[in-house]
Amino acid sequence: MSASKNAQQPARPAAAFTRRGLFRLGAASAALTAAPLAARGFGNGFTHGVASGEPGPDKVLLWTRYVADQDTYLEFQVSETPDFADTVAGGSARASAETDWCAKAWADGLRDNRWYYYRFVAPSGEISEIGRTRTLPEGDVSKFRMAVFSCSNFGFGYFNAYAHAAEADEFDLALHLGDYIYEYRRGSYPEPEAAIAERVLWPESEIVHLADYRLRYATYRADPDLRRIHQLLPMISIWDDHETANDSWKGGAENHQSETEGDWEVRKAAARRAYREWLPVSDENYAAYEVGNLATLFRLDTRIEGREEQFSLGKATTGKKTPEEISAALKAFRDGDYANPERQLLGATQEAWLDAGLRRSTREGKAWQVLVQQVVMGKLSTPPSLLDALGKDSPDYVRRRITAASLASKTGLPANMDAWDGYPAARDRLLKASLEAGANLLVLAGDSHNSWGFELEHDGAPAGIEFGVHSVTSPGLESYLGTIAPADLARDLVEYNPTLKYADTSQRGYALLELTPEGATAEYRYLQTVKARKAALASSKRLTSAIGSGGIGIG
Repeated sequence: MSASKNAQQPARPAAAFTRRGLFRLGAASAALTAAPLAARGFGNGFTHGVASGEPGPDKVLLWTRYVADQDTYLEFQVSETPDFADTVAGGSARASAETDWCAKAWADGLRDNRWYYYRFVAPSGEISEIGRTRTLPEGDVSKFRMAVFSCSNFGFGYFNAYAHAAEADEFDLALHLGDYIYEYRRGSYPEPEAAIAERVLWPESEIVHLADYRLRYATYRADPDLRRIHQLLPMISIWDDHETANDSWKGGAENHQSETEGDWEVRKAAARRAYREWLPVSDENYAAYEVGNLATLFRLDTRIEGREEQFSLGKATTGKKTPEEISAALKAFRDGDYANPERQLLGATQEAWLDAGLRRSTREGKAWQVLVQQVVMGKLSTPPSLLDALGKDSPDYVRRRITAASLASKTGLPANMDAWDGYPAARDRLLKASLEAGANLLVLAGDSHNSWGFELEHDGAPAGIEFGVHSVTSPGLESYLGTIAPADLARDLVEYNPTLKYADTSQRGYALLELTPEGATAEYRYLQTVKARKAALASSKRLTSAIGSGGIGIG
């Protein structure tokens, strides 16, 4: 019998470890962040700390990076105490140039619902930093807490969200919903006037080739706050589009030009390879994780394996000039291609896997079925009133965009074709499958840079809830709708969209997600700033949902 059956959550390790005690971070990591291009190895030996991920009840995947002159086999050690007086698991991990000197290994044979410490030892005797990780619980679970992140653009600001979560030290697991890195060249996104001068991005060019992706990860992973959150918590991570290129789909991307950047499949393979080298993730495109009888977490790929190309309202209205012509074209699109019942976002194979997983999870009595995925599922259209609210100082491109979005709204079309809104048949199939399985569906989403709380519906019936998480640093709607007060924008969005219950469009940070057998809570934590290294909150907002209610309360 598992030791955690009917047990309360174990005590968290001493705060001395989580703050200063055994963490060798600080100036060295900050210096690495600004290292010159020539220092593409970021030094020798253990260069980027440690990390863990893919937790199960009896195992976890461990990661480190060790740069040497030749392939090196590192020993890893796992202990229940930070002094490693008694190791409970161990083995070896290979660091080689073939994997950019990143080394990963499974630590198995562990006990469920336990905190563990781990480290790597080189043949020379050099020892890595000490990491902390945790296995998932089995049996009855009364509470489980996760730190949820998305959209971490290095140049726009400091990773204060990671720093605050590390200091809070109240989580069992970290989730990253994608856009862990961004592919743009230096000076592009952000542009120089919006960038933090000290946040020097490598390589300078847009990342296209394997060496480019590797150096971009090396730059991000040298950040002390990102390094620290990995050191403290196991992470379940999924990719979104910027791990490859903006608005990607299975056959291409908005930010991929084959004539100058080569074959898409080659670039996609390079991006996936670097992602799997530099993060403690498995090679599975999608996977499920069991949190005792409390929840099943389904990690999905909504981005590059099964997704068909995004629709474009611009293409749908090409050649149309008058409002009447544009409206007629939009209606034809709405009733034609947009309504295609076979359109795919997950792809048929993953869709069938998820359907079976939802049924299995509910059959086994799990309280919650949680989708750990990238893009917003709730229905979101642009209020036509935003056009009047823009003001005379709004740029022409913003006015054109809002005008097009307002016309789309009047014909029943959504604002964002890159989200689930662009794949209505795929969304209907998923929500129908969830209802038929009797699931208590909770959808997590990143990608949008803003905070959302949606009540999901299918054919008028409550089908679940969605917590859309704001970004770590990437700017939200305030970046191009700056003439509209954020509170007014949020109000108008909620009033116009019946299933949208909460919105915040102007703040950065992360979310605390707490699950219990009775309900779910998302606490959106908003930072004071990302323009200086300061892990302090400006405010927070709590969204709650009683299990089975399909409703969201705002606290």
